[in-house]
Amino acid sequence: MFFLKELEKTIQLHPSYFGPLIRSHIHRELLQKEEGSSTGKYTIVCILDAFDISDGKVLPGSGHAEYIVHYKAIVWRPYKGEVMDGVVTSVLRTGFFVDCGSLQAFVGRNVRMPCASCRYPSTNTTQMIPSDITFDANATPPQWTDNGEQVIEKGTNIRIKIKGLRSEVDKMFAVGTMKEDYLGPLPQ
Repeated sequence: MFFLKELEKTIQLHPSYFGPLIRSHIHRELLQKEEGSSTGKYTIVCILDAFDISDGKVLPGSGHAEYIVHYKAIVWRPYKGEVMDGVVTSVLRTGFFVDCGSLQAFVGRNVRMPCASCRYPSTNTTQMIPSDITFDANATPPQWTDNGEQVIEKGTNIRIKIKGLRSEVDKMFAVGTMKEDYLGPLPQ
């Protein structure tokens, strides 16, 4: 889902940028560093024009100035149960990986999911790929197929549903499924 979020970033500028165009340098630096970056919980899609730049503070010993910038941004945060489109990046015997923007999802034949009351994987496995779709290692490139019109190989556009999420410092990972109606490879 997309949200409008107020954020704060500390920007350091070299003394060569001091002058009448300092605000435009801060603006450019903010756009270069923040747009498209991931915090692990969300991805900054677009920074809006509403900026509040603090007075600069000179850092002792270096001459650099430090500015605190308050801004609004459109951010994207995936949720469990969300349906999204992506591109298959890797096909394995156990499943395949899908890139959905900054989120990397794994759709596997059998996946251990955490139980609802604890955070550790249960001993039960859940099928995330329909049983009529099988792995064909003899195909070039390797693919998941139903020997009909559904073919999943590297580069295939696919629609999945998020079943579980995991965040790291600057990356997001998910477990997805395509074992529901209207999920799976998209027509080319």
